[in-house]
Amino acid sequence: MTILQACDLTYHYQGGVAALSGLDLTVRKGRRLAILGPNGAGKTTLLLHLNGTLRPSAGQVLCNGQSMGYSRDALTDWRRQVGLVLQDADDQLFAASVAEDVSFGPLNLGLSEDETRQRVAEALEALRIANLAERPTHMLSFGQKKRVAIAGAVAMRPDVLLLDEPTAGLDHLGTVHLLLALERLEALGTTLVLTTHDVDFAYRFAHDVALFADGKVLAQGEAAEVLADQSLLKQAHLKAPLLLALGLKAKALGLLDVLPKDQGDLEGLLERLARST
Repeated sequence: MTILQACDLTYHYQGGVAALSGLDLTVRKGRRLAILGPNGAGKTTLLLHLNGTLRPSAGQVLCNGQSMGYSRDALTDWRRQVGLVLQDADDQLFAASVAEDVSFGPLNLGLSEDETRQRVAEALEALRIANLAERPTHMLSFGQKKRVAIAGAVAMRPDVLLLDEPTAGLDHLGTVHLLLALERLEALGTTLVLTTHDVDFAYRFAHDVALFADGKVLAQGEAAEVLADQSLLKQAHLKAPLLLALGLKAKALGLLDVLPKDQGDLEGLLERLARST
């Protein structure tokens, strides 16, 4: 089921530089989508169109099959359905405490104080940061700020959550904690869309990928299928994920029936090979 769709989007930066050139993108409900492209390709610009922050020169965005408008009421409804978390959490955090920051969205929707408190509590618990509720936002670590920014979007209860380079700047443990939080959100019914230039991360985490270059989506489909296409990857200035490349080689040699999706799958193969020699 298609939940969010970009149709023939065109957008130009000041000076006439094309950022989006007749771009098409489909987000399917319950399918993690990674939008892949090199740094500076315009992935953030695309996300800002998908939640109505930017208005295209041409084309339209559909939510649940309905064309979205740009009046104040229409944008409020749009952002109720589609949340956005920017790469730099400091661009979104502005309140004195974590709880105040997360409450901003629900209050802006006109919800009562009781409903807002409930949503804030649920969002903080979903991100496992309830213990930070009264912490000043300027005293948070980088990873904590990321999770607070996501909690602020989650409190709006969006159908789709857009995340711009969500793992950028995080160490391994911070990435693990963030991805576990995103998986919990997904289990609650939120569809995840993220941008990244990290093909290895996209292959491990996403169900589907969209290769983005020159203001267009070159191809969109299941991660293993799209990321195995060397010609498409070259056009997007990307390389194949190492795990996928090794898996394809092992499959061609008859050593694997199913492509490995994470490091554990590959380690299992190596252990079987070691035992057989």
